Amino acid sequence: MVSVVFSFTTFAQQTPAPPQTEQVAIFGATAHIGNGEVIENCTIIFVDGKITAIGADLMAPTIGTMINAEGKHVYPGFIAPVKSLGLVEVDAVRASKDEDEIGDFIPHIRSIIAYNAESKVVESMRPNGVLLGQATPQGGRISGTSSIVQFDAWNWEDAAVKTDDGVHMNWPALFRKGNTYQGEPDAFIPNKKYGEQVGEIKTFVENAKAYGKAASKEINLPFAAMQGLFDGTQRLYIHTNGEKEMIDAVTLAEKAGIQHIVIVGGYRAHKITNFLKEHNIPVLVSETHALPKFDDDDYDFPYKLPKLLVDAGLLVGLQNESMANFQTRNLAFYAGQVVGQGLDKEKALQLITGNTAKILGIDSDYGTLEVGKSATLFISEGDALDMRTNQLSKAFIDGRDISLETHQTKLWKRYMGKYEREGK
Repeated sequence: MVSVVFSFTTFAQQTPAPPQTEQVAIFGATAHIGNGEVIENCTIIFVDGKITAIGADLMAPTIGTMINAEGKHVYPGFIAPVKSLGLVEVDAVRASKDEDEIGDFIPHIRSIIAYNAESKVVESMRPNGVLLGQATPQGGRISGTSSIVQFDAWNWEDAAVKTDDGVHMNWPALFRKGNTYQGEPDAFIPNKKYGEQVGEIKTFVENAKAYGKAASKEINLPFAAMQGLFDGTQRLYIHTNGEKEMIDAVTLAEKAGIQHIVIVGGYRAHKITNFLKEHNIPVLVSETHALPKFDDDDYDFPYKLPKLLVDAGLLVGLQNESMANFQTRNLAFYAGQVVGQGLDKEKALQLITGNTAKILGIDSDYGTLEVGKSATLFISEGDALDMRTNQLSKAFIDGRDISLETHQTKLWKRYMGKYEREGK
């Protein structure tokens, strides 16, 4: 019986933390606010999950929990957009994948109801400071509707921060990779169906808009799910990379009356920054840990693309949609790599905190350390953008003191013990 209990506690999902019951004060830390500001020797006080005071000249409180963070750093929780975290557990096990449904135009598919709050992959994000994410469906032309969640919950209802925040559209590519098995060259060739595919999107969007204005009471679920795009309550996330594709997509969406548009990917966004600025289009740019897509790209192009877009004045966030879910834990180190390309460290931090919160529409509560916002933050022993020093000692989600233990940290301790014994 003892061995059975031990096995369960070793590998089970961590129990979500209880609500905050007393005031917590973190003092002596270097606070990285997430909006470009840094406060040395900072005191942060939060009650009932909300930050009530923050600053360098605050009088130390005499009640509640006091955390001495001298020599350490405090950051807002990192945010991982456009990921299927919680929707896929093991890529090789079809039964654990719930990110893609049958159909090409399925905006009515809601990712939130499939979100697995007990995912061990989600749990493994927390020790690197990734505390929030956007559970996003995949596949098809219009994949479905995403929701924003926090990563310490009993179920999807508890996890939800913002439900049905936006619809995700996969824009067709002007060029595609040739299929050598069909006698095509091993190179990018024109997509002869591009016009037809764009036409299908245009027809669907126009029909959805007309449905919203119709007096008919007959419910069309796909069209009904698009109405938030026209009234401004939802965002349209357009996944695309080419210059013409981005221009075509934004132009079509704006003509249809869609108010909030976000480009996801944006590999060639640096070519059309004036257009994107003119139309106030933010970009969730792909991970920096990647190879160039084209032979004539600079060898370090993926490393420096976020800086190019920031320098051009765009609102930019970082994501790693094309990578496996577990690699989302490297989000902070993508930002660190942009620092290596010359971007100011606090601006790089904004790519995964304040900027992303603005792009997703949750900046009133998350993304920065400010009075009135959620106490979703963590304490790191060093620079959180550096994999050598990002060692978390504490993390809080909505003021709740969450566990930083995962199945991986438990295995690490287990095998460290093995090697320590063998060393003796």
